Order: sequence, then C-alpha cells, then structure tokens
Amino acid sequence: MIVELSHRITEGMTTYPGVPGPTLGTHLSREDSREVYAPGTEFEIGVITLAANTGTYLDTPHHRYAGGQDLSQMPLSRLADLPGLLVPATGGGREVVLDTALDVRGRAVLIHTGWDRHFGTDAYVRDHPYLAPESAAWLAEQGAALVGIDSLNIDDTPPHGERPAHTILLGAGIPLVEHLTGMSALPAEGFRFHAAPPMIAGMGTFPVRAYAVVP
Repeated sequence: MIVELSHRITEGMTTYPGVPGPTLGTHLSREDSREVYAPGTEFEIGVITLAANTGTYLDTPHHRYAGGQDLSQMPLSRLADLPGLLVPATGGGREVVLDTALDVRGRAVLIHTGWDRHFGTDAYVRDHPYLAPESAAWLAEQGAALVGIDSLNIDDTPPHGERPAHTILLGAGIPLVEHLTGMSALPAEGFRFHAAPPMIAGMGTFPVRAYAVVP
C-alpha cells in the first residue's frame, strides 16, 4: 500500500504566512501546439512560479547554512526508501517532547500532531505544535536520517525568534520535511518513507511528493 503524505499544490494557495502562493500559466497551449506538430498531435507545456517553501517541502542544510548541502548535494540515501518511525505527539501541549527510549537511528522520524487538519485555514498558522529543542538535539545525537512533521513548522514561530530545531538538525546534516499530511494512515513502524526533491543546485528547499510504502 502506498500512503500519500503530501498536500496538493494549487493556484494561489497559502502555505506559510508571507510566502506568496504559486501562479500557474502556460508556455505552449494545446491550440498553439497544433502549428508545431503533425495533424492530430497536440501537447501542453505549463509554467509554474512558486516559492520554494510551498506545500509539503524538504529543508536541506543549505536552507539554514550558506555552506550546507543543497538540494543537488543531498544524497538519495537520506531522502528515499528510509525505514520510517511514526511518533504520535502526546501530552496535549504545543511543544512535542520525544520519548528517548525510541530507536531513531537511521530512520525517518515522522512526528504526527494531527495539525494538518487545519491546513489552508487561519487556525493552521496559530499556536501550532513544534518539536522541543531538547528533542531536536537528541535526534541529532541519535543519528536520525530525516525528521518530518505535519505542522506549520518544526520550530515555534514567534516573530524574529530563534529556530533551534532547524539549527540543530540541519547543522547535523539531517533533512526536514514540513507540512506533511495523512499520517493517521501509517502504522507505528515497518513502512518505508520517500521525499526526494529535484536536484536543483544552489537551493535549500523545494516541494516534494512525500509518501510511504506500507507492506
């Protein structure tokens, strides 16, 4: 079974406050293509303008650090066919503290808060869950392969605030996937996680088609 874990990207959608929504257009219409190809043959070539932080997207170390690995330098072994671990957020508070008894080494650790139910609404950007800084440090120490969350941000987002989870995890070379969705369909473990972006040099973030393969 393949479980979809990504939000659909649509014209003008809002992902993060202040980030412009995507604009869809056409480079070559089907009508115009009839003048280029043989009779009865037509194609459409679309154009999209979007901020890199749109929909469900991956953060690489270059997003936080000028000298960090960018999208083209991040190895596929950190992005695809990773053993997954689903970690439900418990306790009811905004700050998610992980159980240090978990085995996270080499795994894609997906933090399931359920906040994706608010995606596209004003509620999504207010008082969202985030990962506790001490848990981010623990994940880095334990060697997690990737960390994902179904919330607005893996960090708390006060204006002009620090971003400790980004700083710690990306500093350790651990990629992040934010704005995941659909994690309620996943088992606790035993699935394989995939979230590979295009190989774009010089960029630190980009949307991904994140999904899990469940035996």
